[in-house]
Amino acid sequence: MVSAVRGGRQLMLAAALAAGLTAGLTGCADSPGLRDSSGDFFTHDPALVAGAEGEPWFIYSTGNGDIADGNVQIRRSTDGVDWDYAGEVWQEKPAWVTEAVPKTDNLWAPELYEHDGTWYLYYSASSFGSNLSVIGLATNTTLDPADPEYEWVDRGPVISSLGEDFNAIDPGIVEDEDGTPWMSFGSFWSGIRMVQLDWSDGKRADDATPLTLAGRNAPPNAIEAPYILNRDGFYYLFVSRDFCCQGAESTYNIAVGRSTEVTGPYLDADGVAMTDDGGTELLSTDGSRTGPGGQSVSGNYLGFHYYDRELDGAFRLGITELKWEDGWPTTTWS
Repeated sequence: MVSAVRGGRQLMLAAALAAGLTAGLTGCADSPGLRDSSGDFFTHDPALVAGAEGEPWFIYSTGNGDIADGNVQIRRSTDGVDWDYAGEVWQEKPAWVTEAVPKTDNLWAPELYEHDGTWYLYYSASSFGSNLSVIGLATNTTLDPADPEYEWVDRGPVISSLGEDFNAIDPGIVEDEDGTPWMSFGSFWSGIRMVQLDWSDGKRADDATPLTLAGRNAPPNAIEAPYILNRDGFYYLFVSRDFCCQGAESTYNIAVGRSTEVTGPYLDADGVAMTDDGGTELLSTDGSRTGPGGQSVSGNYLGFHYYDRELDGAFRLGITELKWEDGWPTTTWS
């Protein structure tokens, strides 16, 4: 079902993960314009945390159903260049996940957010061709599996889309100017939605109907993977549009809009509302580098995945520096 390509993509993604892991053993040439990468850098939907000077970098990413019960995968780097596989969040999915979404194969599209010394890990579970989906939460005091204090504590579900017109996947967290947390989410269906959170437990502050932030004008409403950045008086909404998970045939691309209010309206550089198919293109297919998306931002770096035609469409990690011109983010492949 095309309207849940990402929301229930585990069948296609499992094959892509296998291809990526195989390719990762042999490595590949670095792409011009991207940070040099080496080691195990084949990730999908990367949640990037760029380390400060002398601190490690981390990527948490979509799991593989054949490894550790499909749990979120972890990679670590001392410099943001050479990556090592560091394991998985858990060896078994929480029981409530499979009870809520019985056909869940793997967990995907994680989000990492630090608040007051606690790391919040939001992640998605879904079933193929359906918006029977749930976003879950875990907390920890560190991202580093080598830290003696490392332990991800299951905090249960945050929001489910059972019986709803939205799809509860692809969480992205942002705090407004008052320090209030908000979670954007969504894939296809009714587009990008948002709910308010509460830092007392990291979950929904109320049961209000989720706000609508962005959508396409025509079915299948191919927009997902929201990430909101609070910067210099604006909130920037990054989204992935069109279709992922099809290897060299993927049409994913990254677009952005901005608003002076966290709840919108978000407009692109031409003033078109993102609820009306607006969005200024930031990154799209270029040569053998195909379908960039699943993005996150850490510091001045944009993390994402793309598919490499030179690797038979296997996915790999992309990290590139964001530059800012006239209040808008820019980046290029070269």
